[in-house]
Amino acid sequence: MHKETGTWFKAHILKNLFGINEQLFKTAHTSSHLSSEKANTYNYVIVGAGSAGCVLANRLTEDPLSTVLLLEAGPKDTLLGSKRLLWKIHMPAALTYNLCDEKYNWYYHTTPQKHMDNRIMYWPRGRVWGGSSSLNAMVYIRGHADDYNRWSREGAIGWDYEHCLPYFKKAQTHELGPDQYRGGNGPLHVSRGKTNHPLHHAFLEATQQAGYPFTDDMNGYQQEGFGWMDMTVHQGQRWSTASAYLHPAISRPNLSAAEKTLVTKILFQGTKSIGVEYVKNGQRKKAFASKEVILSGGAINSPQLLMLSGIGNADDLKKLGIPVVCHLPGVGQNLQDHLEVYVQQKCTKPITLYSAQKPVNMVRIGLEWLWKFTGEGATAHLESGGFIRSEPGVPHPNIQFHFLPSQVIDHGRVASTVEAYQVHVGPMRSTSTGWLKLKSTDPNDHPIIEPNYMSTERDILEFRQCVKLTREIFAQKAFEKFRGPEIQPGNHIQSDKEIDAFIRQKADSAYHPSCTCKMGQISDNTAVVDPQTRVIGVENLRVVDASIMPSVVSGNLNAPTIMIAEKAADIIKGLPSLQEKNVPVYKPKTLETQR
Repeated sequence: MHKETGTWFKAHILKNLFGINEQLFKTAHTSSHLSSEKANTYNYVIVGAGSAGCVLANRLTEDPLSTVLLLEAGPKDTLLGSKRLLWKIHMPAALTYNLCDEKYNWYYHTTPQKHMDNRIMYWPRGRVWGGSSSLNAMVYIRGHADDYNRWSREGAIGWDYEHCLPYFKKAQTHELGPDQYRGGNGPLHVSRGKTNHPLHHAFLEATQQAGYPFTDDMNGYQQEGFGWMDMTVHQGQRWSTASAYLHPAISRPNLSAAEKTLVTKILFQGTKSIGVEYVKNGQRKKAFASKEVILSGGAINSPQLLMLSGIGNADDLKKLGIPVVCHLPGVGQNLQDHLEVYVQQKCTKPITLYSAQKPVNMVRIGLEWLWKFTGEGATAHLESGGFIRSEPGVPHPNIQFHFLPSQVIDHGRVASTVEAYQVHVGPMRSTSTGWLKLKSTDPNDHPIIEPNYMSTERDILEFRQCVKLTREIFAQKAFEKFRGPEIQPGNHIQSDKEIDAFIRQKADSAYHPSCTCKMGQISDNTAVVDPQTRVIGVENLRVVDASIMPSVVSGNLNAPTIMIAEKAADIIKGLPSLQEKNVPVYKPKTLETQR
């Protein structure tokens, strides 16, 4: 019995010791877990260092007590800290290199488009610091005042023109100086073309001969008409949001910016967003947000990440075995884009950019740019353009033109073979909407993209008008000394039926996907975020990028996306919205005529 008691006593002591050690181990493990979690906790985690994400990173770290982690799937936009070494991004004339290269580009493709001869459409999207503002054609267009008033009617209360205009101005420094419409001390430098090319002058003269007005600022009082384009080019360099917003803030101790970091999932406690899971160098890691997670991945990546994380149409998520955090059927729906077509004309004089594309000239142009940031490399050459109404009764312009003293074939992937000029032309408020859905639960898999192009009769009619109205401009006296035969569509294409077939074969995306996480009222079951940019049905999660547009604006999307981020930054900081009342906006004297 004595022996047994001794054995029991030893065992009891050992058990207690083990118990204490186990407890100590658990406590140590928990505290090390907590300290590593604390080390990886920020006030805000922003997903995507693109056109919106860079703006937010800058504005939210203006407060030195506010910590931000910015995560970007792609690489930095500099090499060894130099822009010159990454001339393919920063030289404006080199823009087609990255539009056609997977290194800085998600390189998306759509499903076969049944209303466009089953063509699969190419969708480049920026995957680099600056996002698509590091890849785009640098055209700075805001859209029309009525676009923003329409947003307000569609449920985005507080996003009408008088509440958006001040944020366009806050972002901008226009080289022509500030006025009622332009900003004078923002980070985003905006300039006009410097080439003074005779074909740009001929185009603007021809548009006036055709009866359209000249507008001296299509982002100001009068969008309607033709004029000189604003561009995000500064001192001969592309002025992306990385240049404008991220690089000036990168040295702040409260901003951490990562590259080559793919966010795979938003982390939730119940319906409260607490952080993200991401993969870097093949390792899976977590980062936590004490205040909010903000998605700025753009119109494809933001809805994709929401769905991967259990926010979307519950039926679709269950089919893929994704646990549902919140049934939000609008995620990935309402997809809108702009289509455009190139109308091309041979030029009888050797003054187009054709000769600039010969290797010896490319070297000369490249060396001048590398040395002084000047010359033909210092512009994207889309220096003139305009907006018109397709027919009587249309309240504000619904067709956009970009003029180029050159020929583009297949997104610039095929070299031009002749002296030629062209316009990019297309309808701005298409009535065709599409959707995107997950292909699988693998975050590396591109989603299924279904833009549903040209699915309405209205779109077919407007595109037909685009071709007819462009031909009318190109036939004016101003082009007489330059005009050779029409290359595209070609003189053999004349009937409506032939024009419609040409559009199906040749129209392409203008690279403006949007509206897939639309902003609206909580009572709207197709809305994804409320007018404060908060994801409906969950806490501490926002989306701030082109995906939250309720409907696509009448113009390019980079300037509006930057405005959205500027405005959202004030909302997140709890500041009252800026507002400018009664700013005059041009209206046509009569809607009974087309021009």
